[in-house]
Amino acid sequence: MGRKTRNVGIVGIGQTEYSSHKEDQNQPEMINEAVRAALRDANLTLDDIDCIVHGNMELFESVHQPDLWHVLGTGAFGKPQFRITTGGTTGATLVCAADNLVASGMYDVVMAIGFEKLQEAGSTTAGITNMADALWMRHFQTGALLGAPANNIIEEFGEDRARRAAMKLRIMMDKNATLNPRAHRRFGLEYDQLEHLMNTSPPLVGELRLIHMCSQSDGACVIIFACEEKAKAICPKPVWVRDHIAIHKEETVSNNFAWKIPETSHRRAARLLFERNGITDPIEYFDVFEMYDPSAWWGVEWIRDFFLLEGDEHIKMVENGELNIDGRMPINPSGGVTSANPIGATALARVAEAALQIRGDAGPHQIKREVKHALASGFGGTLWTVLIMLEKDLDW
Repeated sequence: MGRKTRNVGIVGIGQTEYSSHKEDQNQPEMINEAVRAALRDANLTLDDIDCIVHGNMELFESVHQPDLWHVLGTGAFGKPQFRITTGGTTGATLVCAADNLVASGMYDVVMAIGFEKLQEAGSTTAGITNMADALWMRHFQTGALLGAPANNIIEEFGEDRARRAAMKLRIMMDKNATLNPRAHRRFGLEYDQLEHLMNTSPPLVGELRLIHMCSQSDGACVIIFACEEKAKAICPKPVWVRDHIAIHKEETVSNNFAWKIPETSHRRAARLLFERNGITDPIEYFDVFEMYDPSAWWGVEWIRDFFLLEGDEHIKMVENGELNIDGRMPINPSGGVTSANPIGATALARVAEAALQIRGDAGPHQIKREVKHALASGFGGTLWTVLIMLEKDLDW
């Protein structure tokens, strides 16, 4: 990203509830619900929006160029519009694109729309299976259903400790989700169920069990971005997009799928982002992290990379409750991806939820102490990582 020409603020946020099905809405209607919510939040009308950035996984939904149909719900008729699809990172890429469009001076106010609604004709499995080359990329045909993260943690820390850490993190995410009225999966899990869940949840791949895994959700998320001058006029407490970075391993991923690579895309993204922003201790600097966590096993593994930790520091943070909503480093107060996964909107929701925490508007899952600095991530496709920094004040 580098140095910006103009500062960019988040001035409006809208989300639907996330669920397995939305029988009472079609795609444009569902999107329109989130669009209207974001416009109300920003006290704007469609006339105030200069450009729209639209994203989903059209490969999964079997509808080509859905943005044309969705004009009925997005309000994009007669306006410039960009359509983006980058796999699981789509929502985070929407943030980067919208931020760049405003920072560049091309537009003053940009609305980013992410969504997923698969029940009419969609299938994530069909999309993934037909996406990957049958020979070179056959590992990808499982999507996020991988046993490798569990194998890695078990190999390094032992089976019992690893299994307990993964399940404790999953229960932690569910406890957060029960506070979030928009979350899809809210089971009301308790820590004293840990042993039972470890042993009885249906296995998917190796030690990856059904309870560990994210769902397939329907829902939409909308964020409105504005240049500094307009952001200050529109919103009493805009949230500033400080910086973002995208890192991927696309060119070598088929050779590195055993995950035995010198530096993962997560760690590289974090290292470069923190270095150029002068952040030497991310655990102390950030007040919240909305992490794209497709499974509890991946969540445990990735904490170490995102915060540049070594050894078993990340495992200890899980074990000691430091990642709880009232802990030293709250992760996913919203419940995260294992609680709601509207794929094209999933990473956008991470940014929306982080921004709501900074504003103090997250509702029942609001962190009790002041939130000034937030981190949000997106992940998908070919080991593609997007990392985004949000700030309460323009004092960096």
